[in-house]
Amino acid sequence: MTCSLLIIFSPGGMAQKNMKNDAKKMAFRNMVDSQHFVFEAQTVTPLRGNFRNLTSQYDVRVTKDSLISYLPYFGHAYSVPISQTKSSLDFTSTNFSYSVSPYKKDGWNITIKPKDNTQVQQYLFTVFNNGKASLSVISTSKDQISFNGFIRGN
Repeated sequence: MTCSLLIIFSPGGMAQKNMKNDAKKMAFRNMVDSQHFVFEAQTVTPLRGNFRNLTSQYDVRVTKDSLISYLPYFGHAYSVPISQTKSSLDFTSTNFSYSVSPYKKDGWNITIKPKDNTQVQQYLFTVFNNGKASLSVISTSKDQISFNGFIRGN
């Protein structure tokens, strides 16, 4: 008994998949360019510590007129305000600069510098065209901390 194997390649299926990927890439690009996205943090890596999975929902919401950060902080602080009861990365800024530059061929670097928060110097996002993203936070009186996650529309 002889078995035959027939393989059919459908070039239309590949083209359709590429169109979907291109549409997703364009959607992420539009979020970055329009300053309208949410970064959802899934993991955190302190400068002097171990990688941790986040078990609660933490995010940064970016719009043209506000930066709403709700992130935890783990790490070494050089000075802490006396009355601080929440994370230094839990704040809202309405006065900040926002700049975008290309990241290699598959993403963007976003630098956000709050002008109305004396504890945070800048948020440095790297966003990839598949929606994955990383965030490095540089503070004035604390060690740097990094987050990994993804962006989505808000």
